[in-house]
Amino acid sequence: MPQLAWQKSSFSTGGEGECVEVAASPPSHLHLRESDRPHVTATVEPRALAQLLHAVKSGGLRP
Repeated sequence: MPQLAWQKSSFSTGGEGECVEVAASPPSHLHLRESDRPHVTATVEPRALAQLLHAVKSGGLRP
């Protein structure tokens, strides 16, 4: 995997251990990780992530 340019979430607390980071790679993949566990990543397509975020915001995900 090529070197990724990770960006911290604007909602991060600013500390070193509580940040969600995202990076993009061609052709259309997003990579997510927590800054305190940078070796563990999730790779998703932008549309799938958008659908997940929409479901979370609308309360559509219930335990």
